[in-house]
Amino acid sequence: MLAVQQLEAGYGESIILRGVSLKVKPGQVVCLLGRNGVGKTTLMKSIMGVLKARRGAVTYDGADLTKAAPARRAKRGIGYVPQGREVFSQLTVYENILVGLEASREKSSGIPPEAIEKFPVLPSMYERRGGDLSGGQQQQLAFARALASKPELLLLDEPCEGIQPSIVDDIRDVIRSIKQDGKTAILLVEQSLDFVRSVGDYFYILDKGAVAWEGELDWLSDEVVRKYLTV
Repeated sequence: MLAVQQLEAGYGESIILRGVSLKVKPGQVVCLLGRNGVGKTTLMKSIMGVLKARRGAVTYDGADLTKAAPARRAKRGIGYVPQGREVFSQLTVYENILVGLEASREKSSGIPPEAIEKFPVLPSMYERRGGDLSGGQQQQLAFARALASKPELLLLDEPCEGIQPSIVDDIRDVIRSIKQDGKTAILLVEQSLDFVRSVGDYFYILDKGAVAWEGELDWLSDEVVRKYLTV
């Protein structure tokens, strides 16, 4: 499905990613771990096309998207929930979700049930502005907006950051539900080891802009955690 090959990217003269390679298979939940500042968000932005790659390649379902604009990647079936949620504060909840339909490959006259069925509280908030919601409510809105296009790959950048525990549990349940459905793969950036261990199939650890370790859950030992993740 998704293949990142020897990707190099950065900001200005600064190189953040140094030859990163990873894969996400259909229906899989792949977790991207690492200390702060190692390039996790930079990688997500590069995969989505928000940040241009300097070297390397991003391919999706066999198509080379390395130079493609974010809109084209979204149209190919990649959804994105960025760090910080980035909801449109002046638009209503309903309008925010409608924006997600712009990336849909299917014609739709309204919000598809799949976008909101996992967040039953959202319809009662349709007339509220996005900027008036709590952090947890905004995260649910950003999730629903991404799901509106029925993506086959969903990029989640720290969806639990700054969220109350009850909403974190809801997000865990949503990811497990998506995983069980088997229609959408997920690439997840998250700091909580307990969280990723509860949902992940395969794991990559970034260190100094490169993949320092990769493996399945059983291989994610205390020794690996101490070496690459403990601050």
